[in-house]
Amino acid sequence: MAQASEFGARQAARTALPAAPRLLIERVDTPEERRAELLAGLLAPRAAISPKFFYDEQGSVLYEALCALDEYYPPRLEAGIFDHHEQAIAAALPNGGQWVDLGCGDGRKSWRWIEALEMRRYIGVDIAEAWLRTSLARASRAFPRVTFDGVVTDFTRGLEIGRVLSQRPELPCVFFYPGSSIGNFEPARALDLLRSVRRHLAPRDRLLIGVDGLKPEAPLVAAYDDALGVTAAFNRNVLRVANRELGADFDPAAFDHQALFDRAAGRIEMRLVARSAQRVRLGGGARVFARGEAIVTEHSHKYAAEGFASLLHEAGFGRLHHWTDPNHWYHVFVAEPAAYRQ
Repeated sequence: MAQASEFGARQAARTALPAAPRLLIERVDTPEERRAELLAGLLAPRAAISPKFFYDEQGSVLYEALCALDEYYPPRLEAGIFDHHEQAIAAALPNGGQWVDLGCGDGRKSWRWIEALEMRRYIGVDIAEAWLRTSLARASRAFPRVTFDGVVTDFTRGLEIGRVLSQRPELPCVFFYPGSSIGNFEPARALDLLRSVRRHLAPRDRLLIGVDGLKPEAPLVAAYDDALGVTAAFNRNVLRVANRELGADFDPAAFDHQALFDRAAGRIEMRLVARSAQRVRLGGGARVFARGEAIVTEHSHKYAAEGFASLLHEAGFGRLHHWTDPNHWYHVFVAEPAAYRQ
């Protein structure tokens, strides 16, 4: 009878559902720090706003809409590579481990891999707490046998999630960074981020990352300046964020959306350009924007496969697996950590 009881307890433990998603608040700016960063950028000689301010509730919805546009090819090409090479990519990754989704958004890009690799734990990492809570709740309903946790952090300032990973040290990790989000960083900062990922990896762990490739200028510019104007609305929305955060009085309609390809730097530059001279209240002060003066809102760097492979090696990765589309417009890498040099 005692043996039967013990067997029943073991069976219950095996079939018990994981706990509800947990959220850890890590390195997140205080409201004062956010306002200070936003104000400093707008008052700089060349005005700029960090792309992280795009993603309020309205900005997140607009971003999902622009990802569905015909002109915005990266999600489509990345998904095509995943479809065509799923078995080969899965073979380069560990099974049954922890899936770490960097800048996860709604997390849906991870779902295929959670299933294909029989992942036991998902860790969503994002700066947007409300969006992350919603994403984790939705995913936990779709995969009831997987443990879902989240980390609210601004990993652009350094990735520190060892405390969460150490809760299940026996599980191998896959860090997932899709969508060519790495392109939003200047190359030196992209290298810093890749190095911070590498510091979290044990020998059996892997990085799965997507990166947009160099290509002719016309499709590049069209991807950031679509005919329907969704990207323009997404870009202008950041001025509404500035109004809310700083008590500013930007008129978004007074700025034109512009996307330019800087061939020398290998990047798209998104801007908001003043249609006329205007004085904008900013915090306790103000700034006059001359007609034609621009606020830079995003850089999106593009990489040749060889160039990005070199960046991964410099960051401390060793063996690489690489897949691309027929035109070599988009690249997917699985990177294995190299042994640290003594």
